[in-house]
Amino acid sequence: MVIGGGTGLSVLLRGLKEYTSNITAIVTVGDDGGSSGRIREEFGMVPVGDVRNCIVALSDREDLMEQIFDYRFRQGEGLDGHSLGNLLLVAMAHLTGSFHDAVSDINEVLQIRGKVLPVTDEPITLKAILDDDTEIIGESCVSQAERPIVRLTIEPEDVQPLDEALEAIGQAEAIVLGPGSLFTSIIPNLLVDGIVDAILKSSAMKFYVCNVMTQAGETDHFTAEDHLLSLLEHGRKGIVDYIIVNNHAAMNRAVLQRYAEEGAVPVTYKKEQLELLKVKVVEANLLNEQHVLRHDSVQLAETIMDQIYIRHGFWGAAGWRHNYKAVKKKNRRVKAAKR
Repeated sequence: MVIGGGTGLSVLLRGLKEYTSNITAIVTVGDDGGSSGRIREEFGMVPVGDVRNCIVALSDREDLMEQIFDYRFRQGEGLDGHSLGNLLLVAMAHLTGSFHDAVSDINEVLQIRGKVLPVTDEPITLKAILDDDTEIIGESCVSQAERPIVRLTIEPEDVQPLDEALEAIGQAEAIVLGPGSLFTSIIPNLLVDGIVDAILKSSAMKFYVCNVMTQAGETDHFTAEDHLLSLLEHGRKGIVDYIIVNNHAAMNRAVLQRYAEEGAVPVTYKKEQLELLKVKVVEANLLNEQHVLRHDSVQLAETIMDQIYIRHGFWGAAGWRHNYKAVKKKNRRVKAAKR
């Protein structure tokens, strides 16, 4: 199972769905910008954008579903700026009586390879304390913080998680935090009452996928050690067994320069410093170099599945074992073709 939000979680799901449909994605509900923010304000329901993106990523016809769900209206009073997928989820929530039920029905109707769950049925508001004691409120403000974030909290503080989310954590063979925005996509899930306790009680392998690039405002100058320390400070020691880091330097100088102009740089790490935090460091070439620098979904999923194999062997049914071998073989062919 995976926990997070934003674009990073969708990237991971695209790779994992090739290995198994036994996937549960637990998604944050703190967004307050764009179409999701407007829906949250007008309908008093949780923001739907991150959930929508995960549903699309797990679809068998991702290209078609992306066109449909991500279609944005460019005109029309009240419609301008909304995505069709967001509006569909709102309509389903009104028909079923809850956002959780709406997502469950969409999962079933679209027969996606896995299950998507909001971490809670209530919208949450992010609050960050900066290093000068300034308090900023709202996901859109936290993501553009101009000073280092010392502490993140949520309102309401005692918001309850979905029972299904806790059950999924308890039954998981592996729990993956990230990749994604540290303070706006990953940590908010850990602040929902009961989530950290459920992770600590779980016997699953626990991974944290560190971002490949810093995020301007949110994680300026952060190393992988800084990312992990923030995660542990907001959760607790023991919620991470493995940290997955990118060990490949970007070669596209033009793209790197564009990121640098926006205040973002590659995330660096020191293995020995990470190991002092009692985690196993998994190093791999995880970079997808195109117009943006992000994780390669195929390589990231393969890296995680390899660690599961090393620990457990080919556990599970024979069908899973066959699929693991088949996907690995397919990945090798894809990599060879790209050379």
